[in-house]
Amino acid sequence: MFKQLFLGKRLYAGLAIVAVVFFLSYWFWVLYPIALFFVAMLLVLFVVDFLLIFGKKAGITADRKLPEKFSNSDENEVEITIANQYRFPVRLFVLDEIPEQFQKRDFGYYTNLASDENRTSSYVLTPKQRGEYRFGSLHLVAYGPLGLVAKRYSFDDGKMVKVYPSFLQMRKYEFLAFNALKREHGLKKLRKFGQSREFEQIKPYVTGDSLRNLNWKAAAKSGKLMTNHYQEEKAQPVYSIIDLGRVMKMPFEGLSLLDYAINSSLVFTNIALKNGDKAGLATFSDQIGLTCEAYHRPTQLLTVMELLYNIKTGFPESDFGKLYSWARKKLGQKCLLMIYTNFEHAGAMRRQLPFLKALAKHHLVLVVIFENHLLEEFSVQPAESLSGIVEKTIAAKFVYDKRLIAKELNRHGIQTILCAPQDLSMQAVNKYMEIKAKGLI
Repeated sequence: MFKQLFLGKRLYAGLAIVAVVFFLSYWFWVLYPIALFFVAMLLVLFVVDFLLIFGKKAGITADRKLPEKFSNSDENEVEITIANQYRFPVRLFVLDEIPEQFQKRDFGYYTNLASDENRTSSYVLTPKQRGEYRFGSLHLVAYGPLGLVAKRYSFDDGKMVKVYPSFLQMRKYEFLAFNALKREHGLKKLRKFGQSREFEQIKPYVTGDSLRNLNWKAAAKSGKLMTNHYQEEKAQPVYSIIDLGRVMKMPFEGLSLLDYAINSSLVFTNIALKNGDKAGLATFSDQIGLTCEAYHRPTQLLTVMELLYNIKTGFPESDFGKLYSWARKKLGQKCLLMIYTNFEHAGAMRRQLPFLKALAKHHLVLVVIFENHLLEEFSVQPAESLSGIVEKTIAAKFVYDKRLIAKELNRHGIQTILCAPQDLSMQAVNKYMEIKAKGLI
């Protein structure tokens, strides 16, 4: 019981008044009986308040409702339901022990509940790291009607929630699997051309049809030009390949580049599966990490999400040679390889260019690199000193180098995405839809 007992501010205020009266009674003896009367009244009120608030074993009940899993970098709602079983209104202080990853030590608030009232409130948490988040207890301190005594209630001790890559973002872009909605949110709607070898039907030739697909036998029989039409080939293997090297540790708005790459790869995997392709995953740094072979099956998205859930980046230098060796051994047919990495300067890109060119001979390679918008904003700000001019010049050179890297990769036949981290998911899906529309895979 004593562990649950709290003394209210009003009790301390009453004791302070009594102490002042006793102090003054040293000089004014007539105040001494008044001080004793105050002590007796305060004691009686304390006992009454104590009996009221501790007279019921379960005067307050509460429940914290957590989602099954949190979505990284998104707002996740946590609900708290509180019920007052007392026959009088109470003032409550609600203190929820949220996971240490949020670094919030004063996450509490006051509220009032009428007799027999149930109330549900909620708050929002935005995690910035993947992994396990453990909640502590939900504490409620209920003050008696006089505010002299309070009783502490504790509920829901030690619940754990896993933070997965942004599945909310994945659902947001899920509509891309449907052609009618591809113009929303700045996304492109592209005409699909049948460029595969899966025959569909023979039709009369019209202007714009490929001359390579003319069917001369059918033309001889009908007396007019006929052409073969092919439907888009389904179930092409596509891989999200994530660099776990030190270049992916760079932070941006609370998340690392690795987290942005993981969120984007989950969106990309979902869209690829919705479009009938086989989706897979691979990670690498100085060694090949976790991999998942490309399949088109109902559980594939869950498998990829579980692999992405707890991967971390370190400080090794990424070895694209190991990636090339793995691709040659494990990938038999032509695949789309979306490689999430980052090159801060042209020299770093040129060291890896031979391996990327070798990969591009056998597969369609799409390299994702990130813009540093902070450098771009800094490079256009007016300089106020000579040192400011030097710093702006250096920043502008880094920005220019990024664009040169993208052009150099394109020149060697390697598809490239250069975008800000927050725009990566949309850009990746757009590029994938463009590649599908052109029949490159």
